[in-house]
Order: sequence, then C-alpha cells, then structure tokens
Amino acid sequence: MVIIIGAGLSGLLTAYRLHQENIPYTILEARNRIGGRINTVQAEENTAIEMGATWFGSQHQNLINLLKELDIESFEQFTKGKSLYQANSNSPAQPIDIPPQAPSYRICGGSSHLIHTLFNLINHNNVFLNQAVTEISYDKNRFIIKANNVFTADQVVLAIPPKLWVNKIEISPSLPNELISVAKDTHTWMEESIKVGLSYKSPFWVENGLSGTLFSNSGPIVEFYDHCNHERSRYALCGFMNPAYSQLSKSEREKAVLNQIKNVFGEKASEYLEYKECIWSEELFTYDSSESQLIPHQNNGHPIFRISHFDHKLYISSTEAALQFPGYMDGAVQVANSIAKRIIRQLKEDIIT
Repeated sequence: MVIIIGAGLSGLLTAYRLHQENIPYTILEARNRIGGRINTVQAEENTAIEMGATWFGSQHQNLINLLKELDIESFEQFTKGKSLYQANSNSPAQPIDIPPQAPSYRICGGSSHLIHTLFNLINHNNVFLNQAVTEISYDKNRFIIKANNVFTADQVVLAIPPKLWVNKIEISPSLPNELISVAKDTHTWMEESIKVGLSYKSPFWVENGLSGTLFSNSGPIVEFYDHCNHERSRYALCGFMNPAYSQLSKSEREKAVLNQIKNVFGEKASEYLEYKECIWSEELFTYDSSESQLIPHQNNGHPIFRISHFDHKLYISSTEAALQFPGYMDGAVQVANSIAKRIIRQLKEDIIT
C-alpha cells in the first residue's frame, strides 16, 4: 500500500499512475476538497474564476502532454486590444501596447477540470478528505500515519509543500538535518498571493478596445487579465492583489478594488455580478510562517528533494520538489510522473528479489 499525502495535482497524478499499474494506494488530504493550490470557483451565471494556478506556456511540455493524454483542451489567453498601465495612485492609467510575446494558455473548463478528470479516473474510495497528517513513524518496513484516523503503508509520498511537512508533521526516525534545513527555507508557491476575480454580464473592456490587462504600481490590484471562458460566453476579470491588503477585511478589499477598477476601466467596471477572492496566506494547508524572509521560488527544485528515504520507501513530491519548472503546474506533473515511475520500478525489483 502506498499512501500519498496531499490531493493536489502531484498527488492525484501519482495516484493515477499507480492506479494504471494496479498498485494499491490511498490519498490523505487535509482540506475538505481536492485540488490543493488549483481551485476554480463558480461565480454567478456559472462563470469560472481561478483562485489558484491558471496559466501555462508552450515550454511546459509535461503539462501539455498530460492534457493531451487526458483529452483536455486549452486555449490562448486573450490579449487583443490596448493594455493599461498605472504608474502610481495619483496618475490615471495609461493605454499601452505590449510588444508581441510568447502566448500564455488556460485550461478549458478551468484548471480544476484537470483535477476532476484525474479524480474521476481513480477510485474515489481511496481518497480521504479532512485528514491532516500529524505523525509519520517508520519501523520494521512499515509506516504508521496518524491523522484524524490511523493508517498503515509500505511506502509514503509527501505530495505537499516541503515547509508544511517539515513544520507540521512529526516524522520518526528523523530525516537528515540538511533536508530539514532546506525544507524550512523552501518557498511555497502562492503562499503570500491574493487572487481576485469579478464576473460580468458582458466584456465591456473589449467593447472599449481594451485587452483587460492591467499592470499597476499602486494597487490594490497589481495585475489583471481578461478571464472569459474559451467560448467567450462567460465574462470576468481576474488577477493578483498586493499581498499587503491581506490585513484588511474582505469588504474593505472589495471596496478598494471597486475604487481602483472604476478609475481604471470606467463606471462599467462597477456593474460586476460577483466578487471572488482567495487570501492564500490564510489557507492553513498552504501557508506556514518562515523563520527568515524567503524569496519567490527559493530552494524550489533543490536536488536534495530527489533523494528517497527509509530504504527507498519515502518520497518527496509537490511542485517545489520538481526537477523542471518547480513551482508551476508543469513541475507538479513532472515530479508526479517521476515519483510514480520510481515506486513502480522499486516494487517490481522487490518482487524479483
């Protein structure tokens, strides 16, 4: 039995690869939902808004190949028209032309379409929600995992950010000191981010010759993009808010956003259907404080994460541990494929010997 801790993209894909080989597995997820840092929410009129992972590029071949394998379509991020740049709070937003660049892409139906597709390809009875793991002990070739319930396993995959398992799970015997030190200083993707989205009845920005893209030095929104669906039948704007606004209440943030977008896009921007936000620093199973200030992607992809432990029975996963594009969806796919291959190979070698 392989226990996978975390039902994000890397955890679910690892489970799917094991499922394909008829290898028993169980997923333990601390949240009351699957997906981890991929979370597509539904606003009014079934408008999908991404509160987590959203974009990928043509260089992200691990993710692209997985989407092809699962027959999931993607579409190019809308960028037609003038973009807007706001230098400071005292100056109006200026229309600008962004030089041609490599396009970004989004997943049709939302990023969670990938999550739910993987979930539907595995045994739902093997996925346990609301199971925050607190202890992992290894003795006599067996693991005992304590969460709300107690589980046993032959192998364990840590498919959650390193800073979470190193700070929140008591592992015995203890892992190497160097690994513990690196894990504590590994930046968790999205941990300080605030995602904001607003749905609309019509794409008023397109009607005004705008792409929906906004870059602002003043905030509260620092980046905003057209967030319509691929059929362009549902309309929204979505992007990032300055993390400092996490100190305000939701109503205060919404009011600040409304004031900004009215000044930037005009009065039409105030006719939104619904406001959505996610303060990732308030997500208990994503964020954990650091002893020192971490820079974005610090220690992501560190080679120490590719070392297995306890006689090749404990593996470190999550996008932060990926060899390629750590911190991105592509990294989560790469590390899941790699870990699954290693487990499958190890089990086959055990059978032979």
